Amino acid sequence: MDDASRIVKDSKDWTWVLERPCPDCGADVRRLGPTDVAAAVRASLPQWTTLLERPAEELRRRPAPATWSPLEYAAHVRDVFGVMHERLRLMLDRQDPPFPDWDQDEAAVEGAYHRQDPAEVAAALDPAARRFAAVLEAVDAEQHARRGLRSNGSEFTVVTLAQYAWHDIAHHLWDVGIDRG
Repeated sequence: MDDASRIVKDSKDWTWVLERPCPDCGADVRRLGPTDVAAAVRASLPQWTTLLERPAEELRRRPAPATWSPLEYAAHVRDVFGVMHERLRLMLDRQDPPFPDWDQDEAAVEGAYHRQDPAEVAAALDPAARRFAAVLEAVDAEQHARRGLRSNGSEFTVVTLAQYAWHDIAHHLWDVGIDRG
């Protein structure tokens, strides 16, 4: 059996991070605005780059069979930047848009995250993060309350989408043992 097929699907609804700090990674996103998140995203880039400079065999090693490796987390983060950028653009361009569904676990298996080249992941992660951060920085205060909707009924504003996205990134830094410090 391929390791990628052993991933335990994450069925948690992580929107609770918008109401209280995460007890695992310690991130408290409640007071962050879009520009704060943009700065945090940019500040995380050297940490992801440094991580992805480790030897490939180390990056592919899972700490447990059902836990992603650092490479899988980095590939996921690259894709999170793209998905969040797309969702943010939808919110800014349309009134109350529904978000296309995205199954992160399916994306990991279909994208063979565990086999990707770390240098290629790093090369794609950086511009994806910068695109997302640039759109966040361009948001004006009048756009903060614009809404978007997930298919499960979760409603986001521009602000809460930014906060939710940052928790995901911060949590995965914690997952791979990087102190956001």
